[in-house]
Amino acid sequence: MIAMNTITEQTHYFLEKEEKYGAHNYHPLPVVLAKGKGVFVWDVDNKRYYDFLSGYSAINQGHCHPRIIETFIEQCQKLTLSSRAFYNNVLGEYEEFITGFFGYDKVLPMNTGVEAVETALKLARRWGYEVKGVLPEKAHIIVCKDNFHGRTISVISFSSDEASKRNFGPFTPGFIDIPYNDIPALEAALQNKNVVGFLVEPIQGEAGVIVPNDGYLANAATLCKDNNVLFIADEIQSGLCRTGKMLCCDYENVHPDILILGKALSGGTMPVSAVLADNEIMLTIKPGDHGSTYGGNPLACKVAITALKVLQEEKMAENAIVQGNLFRNGLKEINHPYMDTIRGKGLFNAIVIKHPNKNMAWDICLKMKENGLIAKPTHNDRIRFAPPLLITTSQTEECIDIIKKSLFEI
Repeated sequence: MIAMNTITEQTHYFLEKEEKYGAHNYHPLPVVLAKGKGVFVWDVDNKRYYDFLSGYSAINQGHCHPRIIETFIEQCQKLTLSSRAFYNNVLGEYEEFITGFFGYDKVLPMNTGVEAVETALKLARRWGYEVKGVLPEKAHIIVCKDNFHGRTISVISFSSDEASKRNFGPFTPGFIDIPYNDIPALEAALQNKNVVGFLVEPIQGEAGVIVPNDGYLANAATLCKDNNVLFIADEIQSGLCRTGKMLCCDYENVHPDILILGKALSGGTMPVSAVLADNEIMLTIKPGDHGSTYGGNPLACKVAITALKVLQEEKMAENAIVQGNLFRNGLKEINHPYMDTIRGKGLFNAIVIKHPNKNMAWDICLKMKENGLIAKPTHNDRIRFAPPLLITTSQTEECIDIIKKSLFEI
């Protein structure tokens, strides 16, 4: 429950609007945002906050990055949507750019992250039947416990989060779940000759920024190759410079058979996602087999090109490494009894809160909000910290002070 005496009348007005007219499928922090710029957002009362969620890493480039907004405005005054019933003069340019950027033969453009995940699953199954030679209706895909790949029926079918699954069945079959960061478990699951793919997050974000052991991704990719199984990397949150490399898989020189991107692919301006693969996989999909009205629209294509250029040209991966190291070291120096674990890579970080009150992480987030920084708990006892990647050293130090102040005020 929100203590209404702690929020302004104007904020209360907007909270009540959403409560009355919107579906109750989220539990937001009680702050109503009206403006964003760089690492900052402002609420309807013009109070400024550091944004330490970045739209679940959709805003890696910062709020309303001027280059991305300029591209958006320029293209939306020309052509926003053609549908795939016709060609447009931007899609091919985008396809050439992004395939060259990541080193793949083909891209299949979609909109939301979960649409891209569903696309990758379909591609893996189609490849399994038509290239690997798995018998009809027998294909299986290995997934990891505590994963988060979205909330469609098929994706929640292999979720281990009961809240995501309750009363939504029956579920889609064909998935084998194994523990994350467990090479022997993967090796055992790969003995099933009907396995066509292994879907994995290089870092599990929703689970609380779970970073696997060094070598996990490389060993998993090798095992997949040895067993003629597709290595499918969901880099929707961990990719696009968030962890200090363009892709988190780059730390171990892993080139996924299927790469899934989203979120920061548009710099937080609109839903844009992509699935990349080579011809042997991608060309199993024929006209009419899969599609999306908005997938590959010219506005999305132009924005995505600029969003990727901004990440690379403004060296946001490099900054994520510097600021991430500074941030984690600063958290370690706080030495607060409620902070049980600090973990992360680059600017993808989390703390685990140890306290008998299961709402303590939420209470800490409310206190941080009062002090000018917004973040959100996950799984009750974990708080993710993922600011825009253009954050500066002085800003990072100020944010460490805000977190420390908030913890000691609880």
